[in-house]
Amino acid sequence: MKTTTSYPEDYIQSCREHFGKIIRKRREEIGYSQDELAGIMEVQRSTISRIENGKVGISIDYIVKLAWFLDFDIELLPKEKFNE
Repeated sequence: MKTTTSYPEDYIQSCREHFGKIIRKRREEIGYSQDELAGIMEVQRSTISRIENGKVGISIDYIVKLAWFLDFDIELLPKEKFNE
């Protein structure tokens, strides 16, 4: 467990880029163009491009939408927690 109170910005950027590559790969596997994914997510195509290129930090709302439409799991808590 990390105990420092700060982290390097390059680490954040690296994570954004890695996440973007995963999103692009998954989108292409499913067969969506950026325009198609943007349409069903109700965002601009440039938003999808910026996510895929690691140019923007995204909210959990976008992560959940991407997971829904690209059919991947982002489970952070056991599902039982939501059924109590």
